[in-house]
Amino acid sequence: MENAAEVIKRVLPERSFVELSLDHPVYHCVFEIKSKGQVPNIRQGINSQFDGVTWEWNHDGDVRTVHHRAIFDDKGRMMIMATHNTDNGDGWEREGESDYFFHNFSEKISYPLGINIIFYAMTH
Repeated sequence: MENAAEVIKRVLPERSFVELSLDHPVYHCVFEIKSKGQVPNIRQGINSQFDGVTWEWNHDGDVRTVHHRAIFDDKGRMMIMATHNTDNGDGWEREGESDYFFHNFSEKISYPLGINIIFYAMTH
């Protein structure tokens, strides 16, 4: 996440990411999202049915905590949303490769979050 923040600072030097709390409207506009779910990569996701591990081991720091961070403009409008320690993209692009992965990660986490983000961006 630090690398992404540094790159964004080049474009928006006066802005910083802030952690979104679960009471933010983006979590309640289409689907009711009550937690920041972790979507593993497809391989880890398939294996998680056996070992319960959804985080990736090859990263430093706290890999189990999912972060949803955003940058807002002066009027409080969300300009950028970034997720960390979660592979929401695999939930959208790899959902056809495993029935287990689809039902546990795409259907329950990636799709609702992505749909809410798109709906929120189009209505705010």
